[in-house]
Amino acid sequence: MHEYCHRCGGELSASVGESPFCPHCGSPQIYLQDYEEQNSGEGDTTGATPPPRPQQVEWKTAIRCALLVAGVAAVLSLVSAKVQLVSPLTWLWTISGSMITLALYQKRKPLAWMDAGIGARIGVVVGLALVSCLAVAMAGAGLVARFGLHSMASFDADLTQALHAQIEKAAATTPEPPDVLRFLYSPEVRAGIMLAGFAMVSGVLLVLSTVGGALGGFMRMRRKVSA
Repeated sequence: MHEYCHRCGGELSASVGESPFCPHCGSPQIYLQDYEEQNSGEGDTTGATPPPRPQQVEWKTAIRCALLVAGVAAVLSLVSAKVQLVSPLTWLWTISGSMITLALYQKRKPLAWMDAGIGARIGVVVGLALVSCLAVAMAGAGLVARFGLHSMASFDADLTQALHAQIEKAAATTPEPPDVLRFLYSPEVRAGIMLAGFAMVSGVLLVLSTVGGALGGFMRMRRKVSA
């Protein structure tokens, strides 16, 4: 098979060991066919597909550990609503959720690689799991307390008192019309205040979980390297 120069059209020599430049005009030549044949010869000769690249994070195990930690945090939050002595334990467990998850993850996967980046990614999952489980637990407990036990009167009174104090403080400078006051005391505004408060706490918890996961991953990476 004859090959020709792409610049001058002169015939190129097909002998082995010749210069990759055109003998007529000196233009460099690119032999894609030879390159492909060389790669195919150096590649896998068995015909089997190469194995997939190993994942940096075993997400199935990481998610299970995160859900376990988040479930325990939700249970502790429900218990602490009745037993005040459990509140410090609930707070400590929730804040340390990423560290606990990383410990469980490496206990189940001792050979898994760990660093600050992987710890932060697992920390994000832990934060989302904590927010979801706590939201479900609080919503369920609120429904049971309001419609089952009818024990939300004190909570409503405290919320109304706090809302009244804020409205009176704002009305001292700029009095509000009666229609606006009725709207501010409506159940919709109370629900919005509760959702806004939970959203703020969820954002803080997500940031803390991510930072805690990155710190835990860095500490475990240093421990592994030093070992």
